[in-house]
Order: sequence, then C-alpha cells, then structure tokens
Amino acid sequence: MVDNKRLWQNVLGEAEIALSPANFSTWFKNTEIINSSDTVVLIRVPNIFTKEWFEKKYETEIIKKCLLRNLPNLEKIEYVVGIKSQKEIIFNEPIPTTTKASGRPIERPPVSTLIKTRNTGETLERLNPRYTFETFVVGESNHLAQAAAEAIAKAPGIVYNPLFIYGGVGLGKTHLLQAVGNAILTNYPKKRVVYVTSERFTNELVDSIMKKTTREFKEKYRRVDCLIIDDIQFLEGKDATQEEFFHTFNALYEGNKQIILASDRPPKAISALEARLRSRFEWGMIADITAPNYETRLAILRSKVANLKFALSDSILELIAQKIKNNIRELEGALTRIVAFGQLNNTVPNIEDVEGLLGGILINPGKKILRATDIIKTVSKYYDLKREDLLGKRRNQEVVVPRQILIYLMREELDLPYTAIAREIGGKDHTTIIHNYNKIKNLVLENIDLEGEIINIRERLYSVDTSGRS
Repeated sequence: MVDNKRLWQNVLGEAEIALSPANFSTWFKNTEIINSSDTVVLIRVPNIFTKEWFEKKYETEIIKKCLLRNLPNLEKIEYVVGIKSQKEIIFNEPIPTTTKASGRPIERPPVSTLIKTRNTGETLERLNPRYTFETFVVGESNHLAQAAAEAIAKAPGIVYNPLFIYGGVGLGKTHLLQAVGNAILTNYPKKRVVYVTSERFTNELVDSIMKKTTREFKEKYRRVDCLIIDDIQFLEGKDATQEEFFHTFNALYEGNKQIILASDRPPKAISALEARLRSRFEWGMIADITAPNYETRLAILRSKVANLKFALSDSILELIAQKIKNNIRELEGALTRIVAFGQLNNTVPNIEDVEGLLGGILINPGKKILRATDIIKTVSKYYDLKREDLLGKRRNQEVVVPRQILIYLMREELDLPYTAIAREIGGKDHTTIIHNYNKIKNLVLENIDLEGEIINIRERLYSVDTSGRS
C-alpha cells in the first residue's frame, strides 16, 4: 500500500534541497498528499495561490520528478484547495491496496527536522537552524545585544554572564537567542546547550514533582554548558519555579556555565519576581532591542530580497520601510506577499502593485488596524467554527487548538494584556490565557504545519478586508 505521508516527505526533502529556505517555507508549508493510486496523486494545498504556483513552477521540476521514483506509472497530479485534510477522495478509478512502488529508501529525514534536535549527550536542545548571526541584520536598535551575543558564542561562560536581553514583540529576541545557541554548537560541538521557554521549564518542573523525578530534572538543567531561557518574565508569581530556578542559576553561574535570558521588559520591571533573582539577572550584561529605525528596516528588506533571489527596486523597498515601522515580522510579511505576487505573475511589481497589495497596511500601518473582533471572525472562518463554539467552554480537540491560536494571535498581533484577552474571549482566567499562549508559542517552533496555519491566518488578517471574509 502506498504510504502517502512517506511519499510527500520525499518530495519535501527534494524541495528543501532545490529551493532557498524562503521559497521552501513560502510554498511547501501546510501541504500534503491526501490520496494516491498508481496513476493519480491528489495533493492538498492551503490556497489557490499555492495551487497555481505548483502547477506553473514546481510540478514538473520537483514534485512529479520525485513521485515517479515510487510511482513509475504516475500520469496525473491533481490538487485540492482547503485547510483541513479530506479523509475520503474518490478517483475515477479504484484505489488499489498494493502498488508497484520501487521501494527506494528515503534519502532525507522528514522536513520537520528544519527544527533540529541535536543529541548533546545528557541533554537535548531545540534550535531552529534558520536563526543564525548571518541572517540577523544589525542596526542601532539591536547592535549592543548582537555584539554581546557574538562575544558569548566565542567564549561562553567567560564574558557577559548572564546576558539579559529585553524588548517588545517581533523585534528579533528569539532569533538572537537561538543564533547564540547555534553558534556555540558550531564553535564547540561537544557543549551541551539547552534552549527552553520559561513556561516549558515550569511545566517540566511540575511534571517532575508529580512523577517524583526531580533529581533527573535538576541534573538536566544543572549539567548544561549554556542555558537559554526565553520569556523569563513568565516566572512572575510562580514561587516554586522561582525557587528551583534560583538554585539552577547559582549552580550554573558558580560552574562558569553560560546563562542567557530574554524578556519583554528589564529585570526591574518584572514586579512579582523575587529580589534575589532580579539582582542576579542584573549581574552581567543587560541589553535592549527596540523597534528598528528606517535604515535598519531598509537593510532588513534588502537582506531578505537577496536571500529570496528576487529583484525589487529600491523605491519599493523604501516605501515598505517608510510605512511599516512596528517590527520585523510585519516587514517580512509585507515582503513575502509582494514577492509571491511577482513570482506568480512573472513580473516585477511596481509602486502601484505594491500599494494595492498592501493597501490596508500602508494606509493604517501597525497592529492597531486590527481589533479583537477581526481576529475572532477570521479564526472562526478559517476553522469553520461558530463564534460561540470558539469562545465557549467545549474542550474537544477541534475547538481547543483554534481557541489557543486565537489567544496567541491576540497577544502577538494586538499586544493585548492577558487580562484583556480573557475578557474578549468570555471571561476566562488570565492564567489559562498565559498557558494557552505559551503552548502555541512553543509548538510553532517545532510544528511546521501549525506555523503554516498561523501564517495563512495572518495573511487573511492583513488583507484589505480584515473582517474575516477572504
């Protein structure tokens, strides 16, 4: 019997080799084979845009060429546009239970290994290989944090220990944290590096207490060479976690092991944090990352265009840099949309094209163009859920995950306080909101399908019509 998942993993592996990371990420996320026979393969794609691009560009060069190795009688590739997998698709011919597949072994691991998990002896770290110093654009807004991070990568545990980086959403903190981890492992392959969010640290601690495995938990975090913790502000008010982290911090610091922390605010502004932890966070280097200025925004756009290998005039890049000021994520989203338009239509976009494509963003730059109701409507429509179900108390999987994504997007796109998000979605306790937000934030680093869904929802949110009608 044909293993559709395995077939598509082969295609993804070939595509990852053939394409730039940006093009691979743009076109192959959230795609899959949902049915196949000896002669026909049915591929699900998230939108008509991807379908047309596959048919025009990648079907012959990559997809069919790869599939023919296992399906030598393949005649036709068809596409279904939709978000959810279709469980039953009927072809004009019956789907056989056996195939003449060549049995060729998979030469590459699944595309999920874009998020590398390296076995470093006694601990595991999860680092995204796309986050490197080479892909981090330096400007006035981040040069101090970047310089400190590079110095640490060359001599971990010796300079700037701990390093505490703080700044707002979408400014590159996570990129820089993971770039340090990747660089340390490149420079010192035998070093044990752990990257983790404070929420995951807390969850592992609670789990170890319940399972009576606290000794193993302590060994995991106290025997590393570099501990990187993102969103450290979420230790706020968690007394047991703060107590454990205090002792972990001391053990690492006394052993000259590197500690790197990131937060949305400086240590002195994390109110419900023990004074002894706050003082330790201030022992080393504190560096902030602010919104990029015009020159940095333009440099970021030029760097991205170079990686995409797509020509855009300086006047277009300057227009984007002038109008989109809040954070790097918005810049990248705008650029991706413009490049996709140009590639699909085999043209170089002009100023009029760009203004049309990004009309809603350029007229009303920044996150304030969205309201909570816009996100609720868009998420409801995307997952084909009623508003009352999305905001209600049902706990089945088809509702829980979209609800968590809704919370994540409200926090990321509107920068709403957790208490405000709780009010918007029916008065839920704000601690539940924090948990759900962090769950998606962690999962999106390692689940390429989830990341693709969130990208698609963001595209709908920032279309000219933000009411959820796509």
